[in-house]
Amino acid sequence: MRILVLGSGAREHAIIRALLAEDADHDITAAPGNAGIADDVRTIGLDANDSQAVADYAQQHGVQLVVIGPEAPLVAGVSDAVRERGIPVFGPSKEAAQIEGSKSFAKRIMQGAGVPTGSAETVDSVETATAALDRFGAPYVVKANGLAAGKGVLVTPERDAAIAHAAQWLNSGTVLIEEFLEGREVSLFLLSDGENVLPLSPAQDYKRLLDGDEGPNTGGMGAYSPVPWLEEDFVDEVIETIALPTVRQLAAEGTPFVGLLYCGLIVTDAGPRVIEFNARFGDPETQVVLPRLITPLSELLFAASTGGLGGMPRPEFAFDVAVTVVLASEGYPEAPVTGRIILGLDAASEVPEVQVLHAATDVRAISTDATSSWSTENLIATGGRVLNVVALGSTFEEARDRAYAAIGTISLEGGQYRTDIAASVAPAAH
Repeated sequence: MRILVLGSGAREHAIIRALLAEDADHDITAAPGNAGIADDVRTIGLDANDSQAVADYAQQHGVQLVVIGPEAPLVAGVSDAVRERGIPVFGPSKEAAQIEGSKSFAKRIMQGAGVPTGSAETVDSVETATAALDRFGAPYVVKANGLAAGKGVLVTPERDAAIAHAAQWLNSGTVLIEEFLEGREVSLFLLSDGENVLPLSPAQDYKRLLDGDEGPNTGGMGAYSPVPWLEEDFVDEVIETIALPTVRQLAAEGTPFVGLLYCGLIVTDAGPRVIEFNARFGDPETQVVLPRLITPLSELLFAASTGGLGGMPRPEFAFDVAVTVVLASEGYPEAPVTGRIILGLDAASEVPEVQVLHAATDVRAISTDATSSWSTENLIATGGRVLNVVALGSTFEEARDRAYAAIGTISLEGGQYRTDIAASVAPAAH
């Protein structure tokens, strides 16, 4: 199959690796990709957010499936332009993508569908935000209403910090003040063809920068899958009480959801509740879910894109454990330092059952002698989250040991990573 994957991060690298693992002779192009992706497939300098440019390229090159990785192209309506050309595309329409692009839209959909979630209030000024914070009480939950690259959410016991966070994001739109929910967080991906859903394996990510869940929120510093502490009927409960009602509500409103519904959940004493929806694969959870997938990913993506999930069996997953650890640049997430050289990837890849996925890398010629024009090509960091080291193992301990052995071989000046990813994972008590 001729496939175009839009995006440039480790999530897209994981998707591409899963497609290549099928050994199905796919012709894969990534736009724009990164240095690691370019080692695996062809990359092109196409603006993934330019709807007509993407649609033109897909049509001119006979693309049979477009897979949209990041949220920005979805919210920009890229999938609509591609669908108008009659080309299957994995990713919801601009209208349906509001489930991620607008927290208030998502809350309205959940309310209409009867989906369990926390109470929330949309505010448009510091005064109304302060009043809402006082009504909900501590711990305070403040969320940017629009896209925020994983940095728009703050949960804090400090009233002044909550007000400051609200004020920051009110500069670019409205803000949601939400009820605090007590429990453990988990992510569940569900494929949707607009009517039917199929679940992937649950995963848990680590959003805080530092060990012990300290430090600022990030886009995610690591993850693991499966999640043994969940009850056996967890996935079924989410499908029946959250995913299907949401998909049906969107369809009833004339905005059918075709693509990946990311359910960010919290497991409370009263059952799972929705913290947030995303309209695409999560990052870094994708990096631990897809390496365990046995069912061909291309079959699932194409079936979802063409209305064909009905009657399909649930995707099959290996019993292996997957753990990923994110290597980030110095200064991430507030002010990441970029342009520094990365070394040691060959040694990392030699660790058994390890793969290194690139999140923000490029290859550049860097002068090695200030007195001459001679230079050499080096792999450099171009963003905050730079690499994902992913390891499989028969146990959490084995997968962790492999991941940390591999990341220990990689050199990036000022680089930082958590040392406690999947350190204490206990099964559910029965």
